[in-house]
Amino acid sequence: MRHAFKLHWSTDAPDLALVAVGGYGRGELHPYSDIDLLILLRHADGGPERRAIGAFLATLWDIGLQASHSVRSVTQCVAQARVDLSVATNLMEARHLAGAAELCAQLQQHMQPQQMWPAREFFQAKQREQQRRHAKYHDTAYRLEPNVKESPGGLRDIQTIAWVAQRYTGAVSLQELVTRGFLTADEHRALQHEQSFLWRVRFALHLLYGRREDRLLFDAQPRLARQFGYRDAPANPAVEQFMQTYYRTIKELSLLNEMLLQSLEEVILADGPPAPAVLDDNFEERGGFLRLRDAGLFKHRPAALLEMFHVLQHHPRLKGVGAETLRSLRANLERIDDGLRAAPEQRALFMQILRAPQGVTHELRRMNRYGVLGRYLPAFGRIVGRMQYDLFHAYTVDEHILFVVGNLRRFALSRYDQEFPQCSRIMQALPKPELAYLAALFHDIAKGRGGDHSQLGAQEAEVFCLDHGLSRYDARLVGWLVEHHLLLSLTAQKRDISDPKVVHAFARAVGDQLHLDYLYVLTVADVRGTNPELWNSWKASLFHELYAEASRALRQGLENPLDKDELIRETQAQALALLRAQGLEPEAAREVWAGFSQEYFLGHAPDEIAWHTAGLRGRLTGSAPLVLLRQQAARGGTAVSVYAGPDTFIFARVAATLAELGLTILDARLVPMTHGRRLDTYVVLEDDRQPIVEPERLAEIARTVQYEAQRQQQMPMAITRRAPRQVRLFTTRTEVEFAVDISGRRTALDIRTGDRPGLLSLIGQALAQCEIRLWNAKITTVGERAEDVFFITDSNNRPLDDAAARERLRSVLLTQLNDAA
Repeated sequence: MRHAFKLHWSTDAPDLALVAVGGYGRGELHPYSDIDLLILLRHADGGPERRAIGAFLATLWDIGLQASHSVRSVTQCVAQARVDLSVATNLMEARHLAGAAELCAQLQQHMQPQQMWPAREFFQAKQREQQRRHAKYHDTAYRLEPNVKESPGGLRDIQTIAWVAQRYTGAVSLQELVTRGFLTADEHRALQHEQSFLWRVRFALHLLYGRREDRLLFDAQPRLARQFGYRDAPANPAVEQFMQTYYRTIKELSLLNEMLLQSLEEVILADGPPAPAVLDDNFEERGGFLRLRDAGLFKHRPAALLEMFHVLQHHPRLKGVGAETLRSLRANLERIDDGLRAAPEQRALFMQILRAPQGVTHELRRMNRYGVLGRYLPAFGRIVGRMQYDLFHAYTVDEHILFVVGNLRRFALSRYDQEFPQCSRIMQALPKPELAYLAALFHDIAKGRGGDHSQLGAQEAEVFCLDHGLSRYDARLVGWLVEHHLLLSLTAQKRDISDPKVVHAFARAVGDQLHLDYLYVLTVADVRGTNPELWNSWKASLFHELYAEASRALRQGLENPLDKDELIRETQAQALALLRAQGLEPEAAREVWAGFSQEYFLGHAPDEIAWHTAGLRGRLTGSAPLVLLRQQAARGGTAVSVYAGPDTFIFARVAATLAELGLTILDARLVPMTHGRRLDTYVVLEDDRQPIVEPERLAEIARTVQYEAQRQQQMPMAITRRAPRQVRLFTTRTEVEFAVDISGRRTALDIRTGDRPGLLSLIGQALAQCEIRLWNAKITTVGERAEDVFFITDSNNRPLDDAAARERLRSVLLTQLNDAA
């Protein structure tokens, strides 16, 4: 910079100065960091220097230094800094590079706290700024692609500590805070260590992309893991080891940020030492924060480390934990040992925290943030910061577990009844809600160990419950919930729950209504806490439908399974009632139903039957395909029904059309009718999982599907849409498996492969090529993976039992899917 400056100002340039600000002013540049420059003028108009300034900036551009610059006088800088905190912060780090040094000195003098932004105002503004920044990242850094600089616990949090400290104390380095008593030597070492790691990560990201990139993107994570020396281990890939180190680093930085800012707050904002208010024998409140009455309490009585959170539950008005108390907690964490964990008093206290009427989730989160939960429950400590390298799990395992507990707590509190009324009603009727919280704590606790995490977690959960005074029945119930926490979700999403035999088998596996109630609320809380973008009303309706049908089976008695004919009669009666309300008499409805098969009535709800009956009345014998659309307010999504004649490729064509329209297919039911016709119904959402609401959009869908349905026996359109960037980063091996479905009438074809636009069309083409009849499709997208189940028969409506036919279909599917990947 100085050399370039001299190319344009051979003298000392008395009327301007070149000043480094921001990260450049601090001397903390990464390879592609912004180069923040201030050209400081003596005169606001710049006078004759304007031409030289333009030439200087052009030189920087020509040599590849893309500086972020501003050109202002001292007066202009001061005026801007008074109203803009970010400008003031940038100028606080001003460093003279070349030109008139006294101009830079004048600016620095004007930037002193006595002139603007006194420490109190500066601290409050920076605190609000950090809160807004954290909120932008949903107050968590445990996202799939965190921002190393801006996310909570990132480099910006360290800079915030330094800025506030500099404004109050004048310290220009973290080391100076040690000598001034705001930081201990241990905390300084920790800050330096964590900062160094994040600097290395950010540096590597810049080199990897050849540009400024502060997001730890999916494609970068495995490459950085290798660069940092991590190697794959059984059940623990290198990328997950690396990301666990990253997440644990930011967790520690978040705690240090909270502690140090609070320490500074106590001296900056305090109008004098606040009077203490005694809370109990060990704790007091001072200035809104919980403090130790005896500074050495945690050292000589470690049990108080757990008691503190119980006290916080009873005093929700407290703003938090005092800085010195946090400092003592960090120093004494290792005193939570096997002896303390085995103490009956501590075990009883932990259960009291879970059973408390308020603050359960809040204090569990705080316990995790401060490292106490992982010390008290070592199995939980092992999964802190552990991520799963896929697009399905949006959070680290520990964050996910606490989200699940939080969801259960919202079900338990009546003020949230409007969010999930059914879950709230069930949860609030449970005799012991703490059993659901325990199941949530343990349901994923064994991830990353190898083996079945559900079974391993169930074993640990049962032992923990017995150790903590629960009855053997309650312990077994929690263990059962952990072991079977995926049962309801998998059954609803991968089995044909319109089949009474499927419902009966599920109800038999559950056993009784109490187990079903606990499992239902745990399942909804779990799926919602895995990835908020994957939860939708369609999934909610599937879970509720299975829950309701299983409840009915349990009431009726497992020894008296619901008869198929009885179910059809009930469904038809409900549909007739709906049609009568619309003015359609039963005789007219039954005339339409003469063309409907038994399979149809088993696979459709009464409201769907009423819709189809009204839409098809008088149009059953027409030659042209008929397309019906309906918004499904109760179940979510839009139903697209296609009534057409024999057509080998119609499923492949319609699936391709819907994919090209940017729609996601949630469910497909394909039912043969009389006269060789068929009625296929697809439930769809927009690609972003949002419902379709615009009339013009619905008309476009109907028009396009109608056109494609009329192209009988023709191949589907080509798909031009591409999978999203994140999905394309993963290579998912295609797996094809066959099984006889529970009814024995069909073969369940289970396909796991990489998700992509048009996938269902490719599968449909393979089925048509092998002369396979498709009856039902259960569509499940798990992040970057598609895990779909198709219920199929051969062309004679028999299960696909022939080994040669299965292998031919497998070969065609693998060729079709792998060639198109």
